[in-house]
Amino acid sequence: RPRKSEQCRRRHCRFLYLFLSDFGSIPVCSLCLLPDHGTSLFVRSLLLCGLMTQSIVVQVGQCGNQVGCRFWDLALREHAKFNAQGTYDSALSSFFRNVDDRRSARSASLPVGDGSGKIRSLKARAVLVDMEESVVNELLRGQLGEIFDCRQNLTSISGSGNNWAVGHLMYGHMYSEQIADCIRRAAEECDCLQTFFLLHSMGGGTGSGLGTYILDHLRDAYPEVYRFAVPVYPSSDDDVITSPYNSMLAMSHLTANADCVLPVENESLQKLTELVAKSCGNGKLSKSRSQHGQATSAVTSSHGTAADSKSKPFDDMNNIVANLLLNLTSSSRFEGSLNVDLNEITMNLVPFPRMHYLVSSMAPLYSLRDVGMVPRSTDQIFSDALSRDYQLIHADPKNNVYLACAMLLRGKVQMSDIRRNIERLQPSVKFVHWNDTGWKTGLCAVPPVGQDYSLLCLANNTCVRHTFQSLHQRFRKLYQRRAHLHHYISVAGMDVGLFDTASESLLSIVKEYERLDVTARHPPSPIPRLQVAC
Repeated sequence: RPRKSEQCRRRHCRFLYLFLSDFGSIPVCSLCLLPDHGTSLFVRSLLLCGLMTQSIVVQVGQCGNQVGCRFWDLALREHAKFNAQGTYDSALSSFFRNVDDRRSARSASLPVGDGSGKIRSLKARAVLVDMEESVVNELLRGQLGEIFDCRQNLTSISGSGNNWAVGHLMYGHMYSEQIADCIRRAAEECDCLQTFFLLHSMGGGTGSGLGTYILDHLRDAYPEVYRFAVPVYPSSDDDVITSPYNSMLAMSHLTANADCVLPVENESLQKLTELVAKSCGNGKLSKSRSQHGQATSAVTSSHGTAADSKSKPFDDMNNIVANLLLNLTSSSRFEGSLNVDLNEITMNLVPFPRMHYLVSSMAPLYSLRDVGMVPRSTDQIFSDALSRDYQLIHADPKNNVYLACAMLLRGKVQMSDIRRNIERLQPSVKFVHWNDTGWKTGLCAVPPVGQDYSLLCLANNTCVRHTFQSLHQRFRKLYQRRAHLHHYISVAGMDVGLFDTASESLLSIVKEYERLDVTARHPPSPIPRLQVAC
């Protein structure tokens, strides 16, 4: 477990002193007895209640870094929209630190203070990792290159060759110290670190292998910090033949070590971009967009960002995932009448430790700024969020069973509209019998850029098992023939038994979801109450 630096330790103890000094029953001198690496759950709760929290984005592999690039670009656009004064406030501090290069040879981070200090130079709370350097180098040479701290980047040359074993076992052990140092530097710059976001793919070797190695490290080194994973699952016609092996091996680590997983499928992202293009194509283009000759939306568009001048083929798909993260963290960054913190997501939507896979959807997918279409009403976006056409994985949640469901809204929405729509949708959705009103609602006052309001739906639903079953079927086709297996077992530390263990882990998750689905559709008879004899 990496030790914190003396500067970080002093900052840590200073905050503990401010909180604990108000409790007469807790002697302040007991601070010296607290270990450097963490605090009790009680003290951690005090820290989260009294301080603005920070999050670190760890982007691994080609896919993870491309999604991360779009996230940072859109995050800067969003904060620039609602921070016209150019001040470093608590909202910016969630994902960025303010650095003054003039104070010393080593960049010094400036505190938030009262939120009126001017922005000197923003640095993203990000760790960039890739075993093939071209994507990261392109990112650093681009217009966003200055926001990344070069001490928190790690690249190699040869790549992982689409092999989970190379990424996890070979490169993981080879670069373990460098990975730990990069993450430690990012963590030491946080006053109250709450969450790690892991962006990676499941089909590639670096994303699946090294990504899950980093996830294991985060669990061991920072056990009290939430770990949110956003894995991108390959489509059924993926060009990486060994992607079922990589995805299967990575799944067991996601199940064991993540606090919350938001799965995303390439195929679903492609369908969403086609849906946006079709919807926008039926409307009348505004002047600003007709000059480009294409119809885009506020969710898929790069308008107003560094990538506006030259968009890449997958930018529209990556923008959807970036908007998912922006909407998920909006309550941690902006004010609202009913903000939902990230710790409330895991608390309310994850009833069992291993069943932490949340199906996500967003609505609306386009805005009036881009096309001359009638805007979606609040009733329509609630219905869209539960529709199979708007899910980020291939799933149909309304025809399956909900364990819990969160509706996170942004913008000008009345609480009465939220309650009315939940009551309207309640008869059409099926919850487990022990949580038949498992709704979690949130409302952030700041809308997304280009929209008046938006809705992010996060559902713990048994429909996710169909994605896992499809993955397991593709895995079995290869594994039964032992095809390409020699590429994996030739890596030191790799054993065929890891495939069997990963397969059993996935099947156990599928069986748990199936059991809940059957129980919900055929609930047990209520236990009769004891009767008091007269």
